[in-house]
Amino acid sequence: MTTSPLKKNIAIVAGGDSSEVIVSLKSASGIYSFMDKSLYKPYIITIVGKKWQVEISEHEQIDMDKNDFSFIQNGTKITFDFAYITIHGTPGENGILQGYFDLIGLPYSCCGVLAAAVTFNKFTCNHYLKGFGIKVSESLVLRKGQSISSDEVISKIGLPCFVKPNVGGSSFGVTKVKTREQIEPAIALAFSEGNEVLIEAYLAGTEITCGIYKTRIKSQILPVTEVVSQNEFFDFDAKYKGQVEEITPARISAELTERVQKLTSTIYDILGCKGIVRIDYIITEGVEINLLEVNTTPGMTPTSFIPQQIAAAGLDIKHVMTEIIENELAI
Repeated sequence: MTTSPLKKNIAIVAGGDSSEVIVSLKSASGIYSFMDKSLYKPYIITIVGKKWQVEISEHEQIDMDKNDFSFIQNGTKITFDFAYITIHGTPGENGILQGYFDLIGLPYSCCGVLAAAVTFNKFTCNHYLKGFGIKVSESLVLRKGQSISSDEVISKIGLPCFVKPNVGGSSFGVTKVKTREQIEPAIALAFSEGNEVLIEAYLAGTEITCGIYKTRIKSQILPVTEVVSQNEFFDFDAKYKGQVEEITPARISAELTERVQKLTSTIYDILGCKGIVRIDYIITEGVEINLLEVNTTPGMTPTSFIPQQIAAAGLDIKHVMTEIIENELAI
């Protein structure tokens, strides 16, 4: 009779300190459902401000020990073999939590400190990648205490334009500005979500997104999804209330699809990404690929882009989760 190996304890880390906390919790539930329970014992850990808790049940939470990311249950200390970070926003998408895990020696699913910090700051990331010849929209950034006149915005960026938090996501605080009168209220709204505001020129075209992950032994570029919003842009309602058509594979040529996938792989490598990443683009004039942003902790609800693309590629998401985890545990 053979003894089965002990299951590895996996922390699915959700929550965060931004408006995206509700999206993060949905992603955590998705990842929990995708994980192979014959190999792993997953726990959902929520981090909201200074409150770090493991969700034992709907009615029971236990405080985490931040010294080593453990908790005590029924007199037994529970530690973790791996952390799957699915916080959309600070501190899980910007390198802060990654630095903590590096310090305590806990392997985790996504980009390291530098790549996470760079990609979380849209202005920094896009201008860094622009230096490698990657096309991005014209933009400028405002930091808390700085101001800009509506005339300057119009002369430097033009109308229409997007005004958004520079380090946010899920389209919280984003406005598509069409008139001079909308500029100042849009900036104020974006500042309500953070300390930096990005003002970005509008690009008319086809919005697409492409997922990717790499391990030591393989590079898996996922099918491209076309995003057709029923609203002015791909806003929160479009993303999470079904007001969008998501078409996988995208209705673009095989040649353009190949270019998008190659660019996605190139950006992944330039930034030194890790785990599953999703990169968003706008195709202008039918041929030009323009980077929108790099998402290093993409949504993982059952209806999110990545699970859709994994299914379209003919892959088993349970197996993909296992690949991500085992790749890091083997290092």
